[in-house]
Amino acid sequence: MAEAVETAGVPGRRRRAPGMSADERRSMIVKAALPLVAEYGAGVTTAKVARAAGIGEATIFRVFEDKEALLAACVAEALRPDALLASLAAVPLHRPLAERLVEALDAMREHLSRIGAVIGALHATGHLRGREAPKSGGTGSKPEPASEPEPASGSAATVPGSREEALAAPLAAVAALFEPERDRLRVAPEALARVFLTLSRASAAEAGDDGCMPGALSPRELVDLFLHGALGDER
Repeated sequence: MAEAVETAGVPGRRRRAPGMSADERRSMIVKAALPLVAEYGAGVTTAKVARAAGIGEATIFRVFEDKEALLAACVAEALRPDALLASLAAVPLHRPLAERLVEALDAMREHLSRIGAVIGALHATGHLRGREAPKSGGTGSKPEPASEPEPASGSAATVPGSREEALAAPLAAVAALFEPERDRLRVAPEALARVFLTLSRASAAEAGDDGCMPGALSPRELVDLFLHGALGDER
């Protein structure tokens, strides 16, 4: 929705600001709606979303057919792995492997937490019950974080739109973190990345929504366990 702004050098004279494209308006509305969906689930109203976005309620329905379409767009946005991939790509490869993996695990937990907040709220308000769980563009999603199958370890091409395809980019990003140590690894970086992603999903579920479940291992403890195993050094 275009807004009137003061024309430079002409006090009191106003012109209309350039309008957003439909895609830009959709993105702006979804970003405003996401925290509300995480809080209210399907109970969020389009009036609340409009107020949060600073627009009129009718503007929402210029780019979304109905509230259902808006909620679907919010789910799709929550599942997007863009922020996760950017965080993984930013991990410095010159740092020790353990530090790289701790940073990666923190990023994945944050990604899973965002997914869990949105999907969990919608489940709690009955919106997604009885439906197939949406495909994640990341490492899994709550409330059933371990239900997502692992990508096949063979060389066959993944099916477009499949969960294997959705996991391909995060797998590659995590595998890249192991590359500097490739010559020292017992198995290939790609295989380690697959196990590490499974560990991240399980640890996110164990930690709970606030990340403070009693007895839950910290990211650093989990990485140490992953790299060195359950047995202590034998003296």
